[in-house]
Amino acid sequence: MTTATIPATADVQPSTGQARPDARFAVARRPLAAVTGAEIQAPLIQGGHVRYANLDYGASAPALSVVSAYLNEILPFYASVHRGAGYASQISTSVYENARTIVREFVGGRPDDAVIFTRNTTDSLNLLAGCLPAVDGVHTGEVLYLDIEHHANLLPWQRVPHRSVIAAPTLAATLELLRTELAHGGVSLLAVTGASNVTGEILPIRALAALAHDHGARIVVDAAQLAPHRRIDIAADGVDYLAFSGHKLYAPFGAGVLIGRPDWLDAGTPHLAGGGAVQDARIDGVSWTTGPARHEGGSPNVLGAATLARATQVIADLDVEQWHAHENAIRSFLVEGLARIDGVSVHQIFSDSASFDSGTGDSGTGTGPGNGTGTGTIGVVNFSLEGYDAGLVAAYLSAEHGIGLRDGRFCAHPLLRRLGLPSGSLRASFGLGSRLEDAQRLLAALQELRRTGLGWDYVVDAGRWVPSNDTRTYPHWAPNTPGTAGAAPCTQD
Repeated sequence: MTTATIPATADVQPSTGQARPDARFAVARRPLAAVTGAEIQAPLIQGGHVRYANLDYGASAPALSVVSAYLNEILPFYASVHRGAGYASQISTSVYENARTIVREFVGGRPDDAVIFTRNTTDSLNLLAGCLPAVDGVHTGEVLYLDIEHHANLLPWQRVPHRSVIAAPTLAATLELLRTELAHGGVSLLAVTGASNVTGEILPIRALAALAHDHGARIVVDAAQLAPHRRIDIAADGVDYLAFSGHKLYAPFGAGVLIGRPDWLDAGTPHLAGGGAVQDARIDGVSWTTGPARHEGGSPNVLGAATLARATQVIADLDVEQWHAHENAIRSFLVEGLARIDGVSVHQIFSDSASFDSGTGDSGTGTGPGNGTGTGTIGVVNFSLEGYDAGLVAAYLSAEHGIGLRDGRFCAHPLLRRLGLPSGSLRASFGLGSRLEDAQRLLAALQELRRTGLGWDYVVDAGRWVPSNDTRTYPHWAPNTPGTAGAAPCTQD
């Protein structure tokens, strides 16, 4: 089982002090919204329990408590949609179809924008890849994307005619590179992230949309990370297609959504060939329907769509100033504290992401992704600790301190190689249910690691660092014991 071992007596350097919260950070002392599971207790390898500090919102955010309550309210009425005259089926159909309207309003969609429910953001972007304009089966244009993308907004386009651009060290220079590439012609779609899942840096999507349109292309935005942190208005920003996921937006179940202009979608290859996607089926042929149903073959994830829509309503009602102040306080406190720890490096893509202003924003308020002012980041901090493998640090934080964050290459391999982190780094991410204490605990744990080293022996099991001789167990209804899941493919070289 064991392929590598790190003893508990690792050589470390002394720390230089830890950041202490002051009045600037008071706004983040309490969660901004209640989330389910906020007080769960994590067992420690050395014995005892501690409140789980969830700093992995960027992977999957906990469900908002009001969304969980809504789920319990509608669950008794759950039934198949679109196919039944029964009372429960009619209610479920109404909830499901109304979810489209709610989500469209949440992102400032145009009245005719299609709202298609999918499994997740990856599914949404793969769906769009099957709808790119073509004549006699030959695509009429290429997809253009940057090297900083999550695999969800990278791999689908590699199956169709495409071009890639290596992002420059600054956002301003990157826009000029894209402008030059678009000017060569032949691009039908510009695919960009709204905010990096690795570093949290926000891209100026309004400026990018204008750039695409100036050269006869459309734009799709991967908003999986952006939607939980910033207001989006696709009509005002000129975005043609937008995709995001419920599991990152405080909604349970796997549900995603693609919103955008209907013409490509109505002409594209149906994403799932099956019931509900057809006007008429014959033994040797089919007439496909148009609209969202064309791509939603089979029984849809009714509860996923409903809870996703409910989560968007909660987020839409947030006070923007308070929302951003809460998140920015945690991020600033964490970044300042990491700077005080010997050997810690915080990573970013663009040197100007904290101050970039495309000149097409919302009057300098810093609240919209089209602007890019303010912090220029969402609640994500990417860092590494010199002398320690990222996976080992994550295992230590979990086992000895009850802190959960992400390690690895974040399904963004080209970007991690470009950042000089081919074996991965660490990512702390937070949101509405986070509190300043979570960041304080992370900083204290890292300080302890630098000061005294690991408090336990760790081994590599199935490609992932785990504590040796781990006797902790999961709840009785969870059959596995800690450490048996192994490493995700995106963490490995």
